[in-house]
Order: sequence, then C-alpha cells, then structure tokens
Amino acid sequence: MAKRMSRDALERRIGQTLKVVSIVLLLVIAVLPFYWMLNMSFRPYGDVQVHPLRVIPRWQDVRAVLSPLVCIGNSEADVCRSAVLNSSYAAVLIHYDFWAFIRNSLSIASMAALLSLIISIPAAYALTRLDFRGKQWVSSVVLLVYMFPSIVISIPLFVFFVRLQRATGLRLRSPAGVTIVYLAGTLPVALYMLRGYFLSIPQEIEEAALIDGATRLGVIRRITLPLAAPAIASVALYVFMIAWNEFLYALLFLVDAPAAWTLPLGLQQLDNQEVPRHFLMAGSVIISAPVIALFMFCERFLTGGLTAGGVKG
Repeated sequence: MAKRMSRDALERRIGQTLKVVSIVLLLVIAVLPFYWMLNMSFRPYGDVQVHPLRVIPRWQDVRAVLSPLVCIGNSEADVCRSAVLNSSYAAVLIHYDFWAFIRNSLSIASMAALLSLIISIPAAYALTRLDFRGKQWVSSVVLLVYMFPSIVISIPLFVFFVRLQRATGLRLRSPAGVTIVYLAGTLPVALYMLRGYFLSIPQEIEEAALIDGATRLGVIRRITLPLAAPAIASVALYVFMIAWNEFLYALLFLVDAPAAWTLPLGLQQLDNQEVPRHFLMAGSVIISAPVIALFMFCERFLTGGLTAGGVKG
C-alpha cells in the first residue's frame, strides 16, 4: 500500500504548484500584450485582415516590413511612398514624423530628469541632515503631493501657466515650459525616494569628516553622493520613464504645437479609424521598446535604489 503523504509535504507541494502557476500567469499577463503588439506590427495590412489570429509572423512579412526602413533620409520619393504603403514602421517614422517625436521626448525627458536631480538632491539632503523650522511640515507636504494623481493638479497648473504667460509674455506652452511642468510630477517622486535613501546613510560617517575639517559641501561631494550613486541612478531612470510616457501635461500644453509633440501625443494620432491597426502597434513598439531596453540595461541600479532606502540604518 502506497505511503500516505504527510500534511507538511502536501502543503509544500501545493505551495510550489501555486507558485509556478502564479509565475506563469503573471508572465502571460505581462508578456502576451507586448508580444501581440510586436506580432501585429511586423505583419502587413492584408495578412492582418485575412489571418487576424496568426501567432507568429512569416519571415517574408518581417522582411517586407523592415526593408523599406532604408528610405529614411533617402530622397527617392517612390521608395518612401512604397514604404508608407507596405511597411508599418517606415510609415510611422516617415509619414507620421515619429523621428521628430522621438527627439522631442528624448530632450524633454532628459532635461526633466536632470532638473529633478539638481533640485531634489540638495533638497533631500537638507530634509535629512539639517535642522530648520518647518522641516517636518515640508516632509509631510512632499509625501502628500507624491500621493496626488496628476489629473488633480493638471488644470490648476494649466491655468497658472496660461496666466503667467499672459503676464510675462514668455512662451511657456512649449517644450521648455512642459519640462518645467513635468517637475510638478517628477520632483515629489525624486525627493521622496532620495530622502528615504539618505536616511539609510549613517550620519556618523559625515560627522567624522566634518570633525576632520571637511566642509558641508565637501562631505556631500566626496561622501554622500558616491554612497548614494545607486539611488541617484534609479531616481534618474524612474523620472526619465515618467517623463517619457507622460501624456496629460503634454496634451494640455503642446496640443496646439504639433512640431513639439512628444511620442505619447504622436501615438494618439494613430488611434483612429482611418489608420490601420498595425500602424498603431508599430508606434506602440517604438514608444515602449526604448524604455524596456533602458530598464533591462540598468535594472540592478533601479531595483537596488528603489529598495535601498526602505529601511533606515
């Protein structure tokens, strides 16, 4: 007679089975939409219409989609006209001017990340190392703003910038103005993350350097910043991804300036009945792939910086 499995062994086996099933289910939920988007972007319009459920694109279809990309920057009008008709990626990059959207998103997201670091690093250091009146109140306000969704403050920001533009004459509804607006969403995130990490750095190290004659700026430059490098890198990546994917502020401030549109705004023009679905899928891949590649390349900095400040000491 077969030996009965103990209750502890049965619970372990059930737990392992549930763990494997959960991992597979999460992978399907996370990977399948992106794969299907990638699959449709590499298939011509006729094949999508005839075989909408084809799981793997044919090699000849992939080659037909990629080969017209050589016309980017080429003056041959016939080649580019053929690309618009037969290649989803060439059509999106050339006909719908996604190259300009990529440049705009790259410049705005990079400047937003840089400005966020320039402002949040000294601010987070002051909140964790210096004593001043209202310190606890400022920390609470930062956390409160961090919890507010962008849609709540988008209209007040828009009204404020419009009135400021009328009063000063400066053109704030521009890429430079949008970069400043993005700080309303990126600064609280950067400040909150860096504050948590700075709290995890022992103050005794900085105090020893101050006793040895180092200035406060010298301590920040030679001790605090090198120790906080993983957190700073993770904050820069996180802020860059927020600005890269941001849609609401860009819609409010750049809708009347198509030359300054970012990738999310450019992608919106593909979401209508007159544009084939595989064009929309190609645009979605273009906006998603750089962020995914950047995240995978810098994953250890991002995950390490996100968790490093979770526990003080």
